[in-house]
Parts: sequence; structure tokens; C-alpha cells
Amino acid sequence: MGTKLSLKEKIGYGLGDTASHFVWDMVGFWILIFYTDTFGISAAAAGTIMLIARVWDMISDPVMGIIADRTNTRWGKFRPYILWMAVPYSVLAVLTFSTPDLGPTGKIIYAGVTYFLLMTVFTAINLPYSSLGAVMTSDSYERAGLNSYRFVFAFIGQLVVTGTALSLALYFGQGDTALGYQYTLTLFAIISFALFMITFKTTKERVKPPKDQQQNLKEDLKNLFKNKPWVILFFVGIISFVMFAMQNLTIAYYFKYYIGNESDVQLFNVIGTIALILAIPFSKPLAKRFGKRNVFLASSLSSGLFFMLLYIPGNDNMVSIYILNILAKMTYAPAVPLLWTMIADTADYSEWKTGRRSTGLTFSAATFAQKAGWGIGGALAGWILAFYNFEPNVEQTETSITGIKLMISV
Repeated sequence: MGTKLSLKEKIGYGLGDTASHFVWDMVGFWILIFYTDTFGISAAAAGTIMLIARVWDMISDPVMGIIADRTNTRWGKFRPYILWMAVPYSVLAVLTFSTPDLGPTGKIIYAGVTYFLLMTVFTAINLPYSSLGAVMTSDSYERAGLNSYRFVFAFIGQLVVTGTALSLALYFGQGDTALGYQYTLTLFAIISFALFMITFKTTKERVKPPKDQQQNLKEDLKNLFKNKPWVILFFVGIISFVMFAMQNLTIAYYFKYYIGNESDVQLFNVIGTIALILAIPFSKPLAKRFGKRNVFLASSLSSGLFFMLLYIPGNDNMVSIYILNILAKMTYAPAVPLLWTMIADTADYSEWKTGRRSTGLTFSAATFAQKAGWGIGGALAGWILAFYNFEPNVEQTETSITGIKLMISV
């Protein structure tokens, strides 16, 4: 039996994902509309930046996993990266949402470099953070509970970001949207740093690799790609994050240009996030009753139906729009912690089958899937906006509205 985790440790671990989401959700929800409507970059260029960054992730994510697995400090293998990377992560978040006057080409280069660096540091802090959850206890259902705490706190961060970012930017900017974004990110970055420090102080690594395990990168990589459950979850993760990237990055356009009230997007996001938070605690008991895989499948399929139905309501039918969003988020919520729990289980499975444990390398799949899905989804969102003839800050054609509606639903 694995270690039973204390409430303090579960909350401390969960706050690490709150910290991540203060920055990640600014990228996930607002970066595309920030690039097009505030910084002045074309939608196609913004989408291309997101996709190119994913090519680097194909290298950086497994490399970070390999480095973390081979790290040995008095704090463990994964915790020290939370300590070391919190400051660079916070600083780069502010720089990514800054708007120096560099001319059209200079702006694209600046956006590309800062986004590239932010995603690299995200890997360096979030991959060890995710891996940490797999080595705090070896009890699979205790992990499911830990990941439930993690994602409740993650979505609390999302709740704050999606519910206040535009209002804070308006307040801080006083008519200067660019300055407002920069000050908002400065506030979020400070909070993010403080929460990461709490996570570092309150968690402990307990699950160790076999004592006689020798370093063998070739063997670890071979075992990884022979691990069928891991391969399946890798592709499942990419598909899931493509969907959420396209929807989250487009929802601001949906409210600004289709509904006709940009500020309403905050209430929409808040209510959807509350629905997620309320439903996530059902993940562990449902998994115990029906099995993790079965719950994940049922959750994904049912939420997919509700998401698709979002295409139907007119821009004056807000009741239907809100109800469908709530149902989609509540039915998907149990799947969120289960994906990460099952990835942790694949590390156990690999150790059982091969006698070797590579937790960091295993979780590089999860962070790569997350960023690859977000990059592909972000690129598709930008390209589809361009394909449907989107022009920023003007009344949209029926064609461009159709493209926006398709991306938040079908």
C-alpha cells in the first residue's frame, strides 16, 4: 500500500497548479486575441508562432524528463526545479505580454522569442511538478485523489484568470490596453511565484527508482515506446488539448464579434470553471466504481456532444449557451485528473514490466501532449481565423462568424 497523503500536502501540491494557471491560462485564453487586437500581429503569424514552438518542444520535453530523472539533490529529483524555475517563469510571463514598438517584423520576432522561451521554462517547471505527483505516493487511487485536489486548485487559478484578466487590464491600463496587460501579468507572476514556493515547502518525494537501476537512456527510451498504455494516452492527450486550445483561444472572439459584448466572456468562463470545480471531486469515486478508463471514455464522449451543440444557439439565446457550456464542463471534469493519474500508472506499469522506472521521461509525454495540443490548436485557430477572412477590431462578415462558431463548438 502506498503512503496516505495529508490534507496539507494535497493542498500544497494543488497550489502548484494554481501557480501554473496564473500564467498558462493567460496564454491559453488571451494570447491570440492579445497578439491580434493589441500587439498588432496577424492571426496567421500568431498561429504559426505557436506551431513552430512545438517543434522545439519535441526536443525540450523529453530532454527535461531525462534530466529530471537523473537529478539527485537533498530535495529529491523533481522538487528542486520548482524552486529554481519559479523566477524565470514569472519574468518571462510579463515579457510575453509586453508590447515594445519594434515595427511589424520586429513584433513577430519579439512575440516568437518570448513565447518560445516561456514555453521552454514552462517545461522546466511543469514537467517536474507533474512528475512529483507520481512519486509522492505509490497508491493509484490516492494519486487520483491528489490529482483531484490538483485540478480543483488549477481551476481556481483558471477562475481568477478568466474571470478578472480583462477587468484588471482595463483597470491598470486606464485606456491603454497594452499597459493593462503588462501590469496584470506582473500581478499574476508575483502570486504564481509565491504559490510555487508553498508547493516546494509542503511536498515530499517518496517513490524511488529501484536501488540497483543503472542509467541507460537507450533502454529507457525503448521501454517508453514499448509501453502501449503510455502511447495511447500520449495521443489522447494531444487530441484533448487541441480541442481545448481551439475553444479557449476563440471564445473571446465569439463574445466580442458574435455575441457583441466582449466583457461577458469573463462571466461565461467563470461559470464554466465553477462547473468544472464542482464536478472534479466525483472523479475518484467514479473511477473506483467503474474504472479509470471507462470513466474517462464516458466523460469525454458525453462532453463532446454538449460542446458540439454550442454551434446551434443564436447570439441572443444566452440561456442555451450557458446551459450547454455548464453541461459540457461538468461531464468532462472527471476526465481531467484521470488523464494524469493514468499517465502516472504507466510509469508503475513500465517498472513492473521492465524493472526500470523513468517517471520524468514518462511525464514528458504529458507535458509534450499538453503543449503540442495547445500549439496545434492555437495554430489551427489562427489559420482558421485567417481562412474565414477575420479582420481585427471591425464588424465581422457572416463567413468569419461561421469560422469562430465552428471553433468553439464542432
